[in-house]
Amino acid sequence: MNIPLYSITQDPVYIGTGGFTIGRVDNTIVRDPITRIPKIPGTSVAGTWRYYTALNLYSYFRDEFKQDRQKRNEKTKDELYLENAPGWVKEYEGNQFAAIKCAGQDDQPNQSYEDVERDSTGHCGRCIVCKTFGFSKKNKSERGKVYFSDLHILFFPVYTIFGTRWITSKNLLEMAGVSINENTDERCVITFEQRENINLGWLNFQAKEINKETKNKLEDFLSENKFGINGLTEKIVIVSDHIISQIINSNLETRTSVSIDPLTGAAKKGALFTSEAIPRGTVFIGSVRIDKRPLSEQPSEEMVAQALKDSKKYFETLGIGGMVTRGFGRMKLFDFNDQNDGGESNGKS
Repeated sequence: MNIPLYSITQDPVYIGTGGFTIGRVDNTIVRDPITRIPKIPGTSVAGTWRYYTALNLYSYFRDEFKQDRQKRNEKTKDELYLENAPGWVKEYEGNQFAAIKCAGQDDQPNQSYEDVERDSTGHCGRCIVCKTFGFSKKNKSERGKVYFSDLHILFFPVYTIFGTRWITSKNLLEMAGVSINENTDERCVITFEQRENINLGWLNFQAKEINKETKNKLEDFLSENKFGINGLTEKIVIVSDHIISQIINSNLETRTSVSIDPLTGAAKKGALFTSEAIPRGTVFIGSVRIDKRPLSEQPSEEMVAQALKDSKKYFETLGIGGMVTRGFGRMKLFDFNDQNDGGESNGKS
């Protein structure tokens, strides 16, 4: 089962490369090694989604079930969960072994799989979280059922004198299955508007109007994926693949921060640093692939897909990446054939 995954950033997103660099910013973000365009690695999506799936699963446990562990074995499956819990929670037997530690690193990797009990604090190896994202015990390991691709930029917001415009290119559109027949070069861009010139950030370009065939293809694509941005179709600007990385990297958000001295309450001397981030309103494209396995004890593809769908809401509140307590990281996911209702997002102009 292959599921397309679209997302839009509601806050700036910072996923750093680690360490400091000498240049325009101190803390840089992850980029594609070939195109040099920023991206969100699939490992970041998988690790964050694993935690949110476990968090969502654990939220269905009854309060008395969490507090009275001694009587845990005496309860039946129907008594372990709320009556209104979804099927992927109630119907999968292995969930009764789930612990919040299934969300992160196993703190009991040398424990045998057969010795795992319901009160274990490590990976249980039996719940839908462990089965979906994988686990490793002393004598048994299992890879996850779900594979996450990197999230690549599809539409990137840029300031112009006419308001915010979202830039893309032929190669980026082809990743979304939209093949266009347009000739672009480094000096000319293609717009939905009748203009002779348009600036993208600090760069000025000649502009020509989009042809009817390309316009229809984009309108058909965006009619199914509105991303919460009103009038997005008319605000798209197609630029050359040779220059899009320079435009994107020149228009990333930068934020300067300082460390606070706990004794004085003022800025700590020599602790000034600058970070870059992907701005809000950026639209990403990726995919999620769910492996089909014949083993009877495995959760079904439908169960896994529903578990991921029910837990994606946490991306909008808890976010992804670093510095989430400083206003970074919130992101809305459109996936599993969800239809956006066209509501406004933080990315509107």
